[in-house]
Amino acid sequence: MIPMLQRTQKVLGFLPPKALIFIAEFIGMPQAKVFGAATFYAQFRFDPPGRHTIKICRGTACHVRGSDRIQEDIQTRLKVKAGETTSDRCFSLETVACFGSCALAPVVVLDESVHGRMTPFKTRKVLQRTVEKEEGASAKKENSPKPGGS
Repeated sequence: MIPMLQRTQKVLGFLPPKALIFIAEFIGMPQAKVFGAATFYAQFRFDPPGRHTIKICRGTACHVRGSDRIQEDIQTRLKVKAGETTSDRCFSLETVACFGSCALAPVVVLDESVHGRMTPFKTRKVLQRTVEKEEGASAKKENSPKPGGS
């Protein structure tokens, strides 16, 4: 069952109730057991994730070098806590026990991009560039010629 939950989350980005019900019916298990297993493990999400995921390392080296300040700054600015997603679904914030990149502490990973020796200011800049890039792509899409248009 766990591999099915993992695969479903990988495809959908989260586990909606309908998917859990389908899995329960497919494997012939009570829905309560499937829901129980899914809610037991922290790896599973039940809300759609943001378009971008921010992961902050909470390992010892990162903590000593200020990851807590980075997390507090992001939480304040984005108005979310770890494990939550912004209301516009732009960013999801997560914490990680350790990335294993202690020499780069403190480490922040945005989507799949690793950023080392971060500060609250540097992190704000990375997030700002991400939003600007997204807005630029959106503007290009809006200004592109429409098929069949004049």
